[in-house]
Order: sequence, then C-alpha cells, then structure tokens
Amino acid sequence: MTFPKGFLLGASTAAHQVEGNNIHSDLWAQEHMKYTSFAEPSGDAVDHYRRYAEDIALLAGAGLNAYRFSIEWARIEPEEGRFDEAEVEHYRDVIRCCRSHGVEPVVTLHHFSSPKWLIEKGGWEAESTIDYFKRYAVYVIERLGSELSYVCTINEANMGLQIAAIAKRYMMQMQKAAAAAKANAAQQAESSVQMGLNLESILAARKAAAEESRELFGTENPQTFQTQRTEAGDILIMRAHAAARDAIKAICPELKVGVTMSFHDFQPEPGCEDVAVKEWADEFTHYLPYIEHDDFLGVQNYTRTRLGPDGQLPMPDGAELTQMGYEFYPEALAHVLRAVAKDFHGDLLVTENGIGTADDSRRVEFIRRALAGVQDCIDEGLTVKGYLHWSLLDNFEWQKGFSMTFGLIAVDRANGQVRQPKPSLAFLGSYASK
Repeated sequence: MTFPKGFLLGASTAAHQVEGNNIHSDLWAQEHMKYTSFAEPSGDAVDHYRRYAEDIALLAGAGLNAYRFSIEWARIEPEEGRFDEAEVEHYRDVIRCCRSHGVEPVVTLHHFSSPKWLIEKGGWEAESTIDYFKRYAVYVIERLGSELSYVCTINEANMGLQIAAIAKRYMMQMQKAAAAAKANAAQQAESSVQMGLNLESILAARKAAAEESRELFGTENPQTFQTQRTEAGDILIMRAHAAARDAIKAICPELKVGVTMSFHDFQPEPGCEDVAVKEWADEFTHYLPYIEHDDFLGVQNYTRTRLGPDGQLPMPDGAELTQMGYEFYPEALAHVLRAVAKDFHGDLLVTENGIGTADDSRRVEFIRRALAGVQDCIDEGLTVKGYLHWSLLDNFEWQKGFSMTFGLIAVDRANGQVRQPKPSLAFLGSYASK
C-alpha cells in the first residue's frame, strides 16, 4: 500500500479530553455538578498540556507526519472580551513543536467544549454566538495563522441533530422496552452517536440538575454544543462556521479551511433506500450550501448503521462490538468517503476514525482494513489528502470518563501519567514509509 506524496498520516486529540484543568469551560462546570451526567470529572486528563512535547515526539518517532489537535476557546477567552496571550503562546509552542519534528499541525478551533460565559449568553442557540465565534477565530488566526496550513473551524458541526434524533429514539425505545431490557435499549440508542455520550444518565439527571444549571449558567436548559439542537440551532452552527471561514480566509488566504462532520455508513435493507436518502439528507446534504466554499471537509466515521423501514436496525446477531457499543466495521470509512465525494467536490481529510478497545490487536486490524479502503478510494480518483486516527492517546471520553480506550498510546494515570505506546502506533506509522 502506497499513499501519494504529501499524504497526511497521523492522529488526533481534543483539548478538553487530553489537556486537563479546563476550568473556564462549560463542560468543566457540568462535570462538577452534583447531578452530573459525567461518570467522573476530567481533572488533569492525561496532562497533555504539559507533556505535549513528549507525545508529539512519540507520534513522530513512529513515522507519522500529522497531528490534529484543538485550541481551547475557554483558555484563549476565559471571560468575555478578555483574551489570554499566554495561552496563545502555549499553542504556538505546540505548533512549533510539531514543525520541529516534521509533523503537520492540523488545528481545530472548537471541539465540543465552550467558554462557560458563552453558554450563559444563550450558547449554541443564540444568534450572538456567530459573532463571538468569529471574533475568537480572528483573534487566533491573526496570531497563529501564518504558522498553519490547515484549520478546522468546528468539530462535528452536524452532531446536534444526531443527538436530538437519538434522544427521541431512546425515549421511544424505553417506552416499548420491558424493565429487564432497559439497559440494552439505552446502549442501542447511545451507540448511534459517535461520541462518549451517556444518554440515560443525561435524561435521568435532567430534572434534578435543572436548578443547579440555573445557578451555574443562568438557565435550566444550558445550550452547550452537545445539547440537542433545534433546526435553527443546527443551521446557526453552520453559519458560525461560514462566518469564521470567510474571516480566516480574509486574513490568511493561503490557509486551507474546513469543518469536520460525523458520518454513519447508512446501509438500507432492500426496499428501504428512501429511508437512507432521508437519513443522509439530515446528516449531510442539507449542509452543502454552507460548505461549498470550504477547501476541505473533515470526515469522521466509526461504524455503519443498518436501516429498515422504521429506521435504525439492531446490531446483527453475533456482531463484534467495541467499548462504545459500535459494530466493528472498518469498511464503513471507505463507504462514507465515496458517499461524501458525490456531493462535496473539495479535498477530503479523514480527521477521526478508530475504535475503543482493550485489545490492541483489534485496533491494528481495524487500521489495516480502514486504510485499505482509503487506498481504494484514492485509486478511484477521490481526493483524500490524509488519515488522522482517533486517537493519539487514551483520554477522557466525555460523559463516559476514562473507561473508553481509543488511543495509540496508553496512559498510566495511576502511575505519574506514564506513556506506553501500543503496537498499533508503530503499525500505523509503518504505512508512512511504504
């Protein structure tokens, strides 16, 4: 297998999941609520904030040439209108560390977590958020843009409607499920969104947490990025992306700017093709007007979704499941790349793909089969410019806490955060020299 010259092969992280002590963010506040939906708080996560140089050196030492990471808005602007230059310099150091190792930094400006003050002002359903996000993007790019080649504005900009859909489906499942099947119904619903969501806990804690949320955010229903989106809020996120993209291009026209989206490989049963068309429209095609001027699209995929006449079908009997309850199905990535390429004609960059598993040999097999599919897509003429595995490190997987292990590098949190590279890191790196 030989990828084209300049192909980006590397791994991804998200700031809140690896840096730790993100004390000015909305998620930090939610983690520490009495009635929290989080299994545990992030704390110092895996201390990537201080140990980034070690982690980047491990990535580069394996032969990888790209690292996608996020800049944390809540660090840059901890209070409305107050920007922290020291934090900008921190991320400049991360970028320069990448460059010193021959690693291309791919920066994401927003990866799920937001400043707490933004949520107090209405969050991701408020019109003002468009201007706030644009202002933040301009601030960062004016200072760091000359040192970058790739910028993702927003991670998984299409996730809000997915969460709304699975919440509705979850409630329907729970109404139909017998008490003995309650846990299974919850898992089935949660596994249909590609993040560490603990939907059952979220819904159970909602009423109890209402007053606590009012004290923290000024509202019983804080509109964080991970909240179920209205149709207006869904489009608001895309408008924020477009506003930031245009502002970034005005400052640094040479920068490649895009957005990342979460995609499922929809596979309809015979006669259910119309169901798949609707699902794909909800997941992707209705966003096309907002990304048609993007330089690239970040493609994120973890599994497939089988569809029947009433929507999502259960996992096949005997299917191998990952820690997240996803079906082990690496071929989904190539299917999604082909589907996306039919409607989006810019470059494609795989910004997340991987599995949560304690068995690294299965991660190796997942990578092997996923990359074979990427190679096939390139051979077919698709402009796939890179593959960034999720994730570089075992980390804080949102509401699921530290129990999910997606990393190419294990972290011994009970023993000084010692890094332990897994065989999958070297396996992924081996493709860089082929």
